[in-house]
Amino acid sequence: MRQLSKEMKPLNYYVKKGSVSIVLLNIFLLISVQHTTAQNDLVNDEYQAFSVGAHVKNMHLWHGSVVHPGAMIATSLEYNSKNEKFTFGLWGGASFSTIDVNNITTGKTESAFYKEVSIYTKYRFSDRFFIEAVSHNNYTGVEERGDKLQFWSYDKTQGYNFVDVNFGYNISPNTLLYLATIINGGSGDYEVQMDGSLKNSWTHYFEVNSKVWEKGDASLSLFAGGAWSFTTYKTFYTESAANIINVGATFSKDVKIGNYNLPIGITAMWNPEQEKTVLQLDLTLF
Repeated sequence: MRQLSKEMKPLNYYVKKGSVSIVLLNIFLLISVQHTTAQNDLVNDEYQAFSVGAHVKNMHLWHGSVVHPGAMIATSLEYNSKNEKFTFGLWGGASFSTIDVNNITTGKTESAFYKEVSIYTKYRFSDRFFIEAVSHNNYTGVEERGDKLQFWSYDKTQGYNFVDVNFGYNISPNTLLYLATIINGGSGDYEVQMDGSLKNSWTHYFEVNSKVWEKGDASLSLFAGGAWSFTTYKTFYTESAANIINVGATFSKDVKIGNYNLPIGITAMWNPEQEKTVLQLDLTLF
């Protein structure tokens, strides 16, 4: 056993000398260090790799379009890395009401519920800049209209799957610049040429979204977005080579129901090209 130095005395030395307070101080410091270490371990253990979410809406809007005009529920399942830079998730939408589609074989009108399961991944390079890829898989009415359902099909003419590559940059804490590009010409993002061939539009969508007012748990954001193509005279969103398609405002607030806070969002959207104006209510369940 290693001998004690002159500065390191056995515990009974201090007791004999009446220095109990020094012993207690040392014990207190030891307990404090252990408690701090335990707290740090607890904080590290609070990391949750997976999260879920659910929204109920009276309609579903996206990039100036009414994807579904009736009530629907949207759910999500996400994986987030510990450093919060990487995200991989699934987003699903299902409606409570139907839309009418024409069966290409019988010619009859069939009722179809809105159904979508999209896959997305995002990487945040910093608090300001991120890149994102989304595979939009909206298979509403595919079987009802007489097509064969192929979830992984990105055929141009089948009309329900396409991929977006998106970039986002916060020029300030309250203002986001957002650019999305359809990269594979799926789901109708093409123009029919004179010889019958299909030419990809590679549609670009650009949006500016800025929070202009905030008080307590309430806020108001304004947005404006447009779409264009450098290769064709139409885009995925427009009947012309370029147009403004998404202008509006979103009001957000927490509504207290007993001890429960229900976040709500009300979006007023105007599409100048389609001359369409709608009001969307979005309730965040969790």
